[in-house]
Amino acid sequence: MKNSKALTLTVIASLIFVACSGGSDDSQTVSETTIAASTEESSLSGSILIDGSSTVFPVTQAVAEEFTILNPNVDISVGVSGTGGGFKKFCPGETSISNASRPIKDKEKDLCAENGTEYLEIQVGLDALAVVVPKSNEWLTCLTFEELGLIWGADNAVSNWNQVRSDFPDEEINLFGPGTDSGTFDYFNEEITEELGGSRSDYTASEDDNVLVNGVSGSPGGLGYFGLAYFSENADTLNAVEVDGGDGCVSPLEALDGADYGLARPLFIYVAKSAKDIPAVKEFVDFYFETMDILVQAVGYINMPTDKKASSLAAWTAFSGS
Repeated sequence: MKNSKALTLTVIASLIFVACSGGSDDSQTVSETTIAASTEESSLSGSILIDGSSTVFPVTQAVAEEFTILNPNVDISVGVSGTGGGFKKFCPGETSISNASRPIKDKEKDLCAENGTEYLEIQVGLDALAVVVPKSNEWLTCLTFEELGLIWGADNAVSNWNQVRSDFPDEEINLFGPGTDSGTFDYFNEEITEELGGSRSDYTASEDDNVLVNGVSGSPGGLGYFGLAYFSENADTLNAVEVDGGDGCVSPLEALDGADYGLARPLFIYVAKSAKDIPAVKEFVDFYFETMDILVQAVGYINMPTDKKASSLAAWTAFSGS
């Protein structure tokens, strides 16, 4: 990148950083956050196609918007088709970078191998998956893993809240969650329902987390799950349910302060080896590392430990030949 490392970036106003208090007066828009920058104009040009996880989307989109401010001749498209949907495009070479909220599966590795697509996995942060209810629901404060399994298990064992716990109201449960192409679905299934025969299918599914937000917030008996950033952006219409994985109830927001939260997971981008020699792609990934700590935290996720980030950067440096 011909721009100086010291640049002034105004971080996109559409994203919200919510402090650990969750929607308190400490909340601030990301537009109030700045990163160092230079005004030197860039001659870099080209296009970058990115697709995949809706969970990783806010981070990559934030990086893309800041990158194009500095490099206006680079066109970046960030799509959302879910982690699995992203790999279906990435492995045949349709995209240069794939967002993922889980590691690549063996069948996806095989698809990449069949298409001659080599790649590097780069962890960009951590997410605390949020289980949410509408703001009007003040009685549901914590669910155990077992209760989540009872609600989401494939045998459709419950339809009303009082079937989950006798002191819950006799109210219909309305479920909202990611579709089967989603890495969030895969992760939740692995942690909660895999040993129960998988997830039930009679729920409102979408790869667009904003659809899930609107569904839960507009349904009195609603329950859903998605990445923490989407809860943070919508804390005025949703409540986060604490989760008990065996050691007591913990809020996903506590994970921001390092608490041991039972539904925490890594977030990734995958970069195709064939794209690393494209100047725009290489500069974009370099920029991703430069701004990662600020933007990951700004959209409501958790930064990687310093040593983990250093390892990822070393791997990228070796991979890209920097």
